[in-house]
Parts: sequence; C-alpha cells; structure tokens
Amino acid sequence: MSIRDLARHLDISIGTVSRALNGKSDVNPETRERVLAAAKKLGYVPNQSGRSLRQGTTNTIGFMIESTIETADNGGSFFMPVFEGVQSVFRRHHLDLVALLCGTDEDPSAYLNRVVGRRFVDGLIISATTRNDPRITFLLDRKIPFVALGRSATGGAYPWIDLDFEGVAATAVTRLVNFGHNRIAIGVPASDINLGYVFQDGYKHALAANGIPFDPALVLPAHSNEEGGYQVASAMLAQKHMPTAVILVNENMAIGLYRRFYEAGIHPGRDIAVIGFRESTQSRFLSPTLTCFRISLRDLGIKLAEALLSTMPAFRNNYPQERVELIWPMELVPGESDVLKRTA
Repeated sequence: MSIRDLARHLDISIGTVSRALNGKSDVNPETRERVLAAAKKLGYVPNQSGRSLRQGTTNTIGFMIESTIETADNGGSFFMPVFEGVQSVFRRHHLDLVALLCGTDEDPSAYLNRVVGRRFVDGLIISATTRNDPRITFLLDRKIPFVALGRSATGGAYPWIDLDFEGVAATAVTRLVNFGHNRIAIGVPASDINLGYVFQDGYKHALAANGIPFDPALVLPAHSNEEGGYQVASAMLAQKHMPTAVILVNENMAIGLYRRFYEAGIHPGRDIAVIGFRESTQSRFLSPTLTCFRISLRDLGIKLAEALLSTMPAFRNNYPQERVELIWPMELVPGESDVLKRTA
C-alpha cells in the first residue's frame, strides 16, 4: 500500500497524511489518530529511502558508545534501560535509534567523523565524555544536533545530562564520617573520562566540609569493573595505614573488591566499610548487601531524547525548553556493607 492509497482510503490529502505520519504539530490530533489507526490496520509502511531523499533526513538517531572492557562486561545493565527510555520518545515520532559502537582500537573522534560523513543519522547522543572532548567541538562546529550523557570541560553551548557524582561523593563521605571514619579511599576510573574528575572534586569538597585533609594516596585509579575492584583492594592492603572505608565509582568494582578482601581475611561490613555507586542486580546479591545509590535509567533515557529533540527544528515545537544542562539525581540505598563504626 502506498501513501496515495492510504490518503484515498481516508478521503484526505496526501500532504495531511504525510504530516500526520511524521508527527507534525499542525495536524489536528483527531486526524492524526485516524491516520495512524488506518495505517496500522491496513499495514502501511513508509518508504524510508524515498522519505529520506525528499526530506534530506534519515529519521534515525545514533547513540555513540565506546566499546571498552567495562561496557562489554557490564554496559548492558546500564544502557539497555536508557535505550528503552530514549526509544519510548522516538517511537512517538517514528524515529529509529541505532547504537554506534566505537571499538577500543579506534579513535572516537575519527569514528564520529566517519559517522557524520556518511549522513545516516539526523542527530546524536554521545556518552563517556572526556575531560576535554574533541567530539563536542566537532559537532558544534558542524551544527549537528546532539546531547551529551556527561559533562566536559570543553567549552560551547550544548545540552547535557550528567549523574550527580558530586552529590554521591558528598552523601557517601558524610555518611562514613558519621560512622567514625576519617581515612576514606575512593576507587576512580583510570581513564580520562570526565566523571572521574567530577567525582574526585566532589570527594575533596566533602572531605573539606567535614574537616578532613585530602590525601592523594587514597585516590586509587582502576578499571571500572570487577578486576578494577580487586586492584583497588590490593592497593588498600598495600598501604602502611590501610583506609577503613572506600567509596567506589562503579558498582561492579565491589565484586572484585569483596573477593580480594575475603582472600586477605578482611570482611566488608565488619572490618572495612564499602559504599558502591549504582544499585544493580549484582549489588543486591552481594553479601553483605552493598550500600549504593538508585537511579531511574529509563527516565534518564526519556530526558536525553527530549533534550535532543528540542534542538532539532522538526521537533522543537513539541519540546519547547531551554538548552538542557541537568544534574540527574541519585538516591541513597543503605545496605550492610558500611555499617561498622571504626575510629581509625
């Protein structure tokens, strides 16, 4: 069935049918519902290649993810709920979402340049922003609609949403100080990803607010996975005065950290206090249960999609808002891993 057949069946113009199918705001809601219902009933499927040629668009949005050890092992538990939230918004506008996986052996900027050059997406969501991220400058210079999942020190006016790493650091440090700790380590990413810098800054401010001097020896870089957690625990055990508490920037690090401490005869929740990052299935099944933070990933995906569409002329009227610069809240979920009280 063609769009002409659908218009003839409904006895309305082809232009009205086209605008209704494309989610244009100038179509009466009742007419739009009538068109969509008929299209579904009659099995009408738009000719995507023809539409792209006519409109100069692909109706496809790319979500760029760097394929690292961490994302390969654990990325699904984070990104899949985000994808679902993003797609729930795009579905209203007949937009498709594609995951763009940049391998560890490829420069992210070169990969993005190739994606943009091939023109198979109309907009982008980028993640894993670095301290100074050339992708942001590249997209701004070419006026390509995008939203960043994560902040960066890179200048320019662009929409971004980032997790509340400062709030997590402040809550975790204050909680541990109230439990009697003053030698608190943190496990941070070993890469240049910006969240590590933001988290460390929040940690420093929280220490200062509680009257505790910053000790760089307590900042322990590692991969954000189980192996990295094992390395963090090993580094803590090697210190002359071992920290009595640790805050991890990735929840999966806790698995390796627990194992290393158990190997050394040290019990998390009894001999060492541990606070993880995001609540996950794994964190709930750790023993002792991990104190961590809850986040609505699907809602985060919805907001990312809306922030992107607000920058795109075809959808701006549907999402009239200022440029989004948003810190996404996280809620403390108390567990059993940090309840000991020590005064080291």
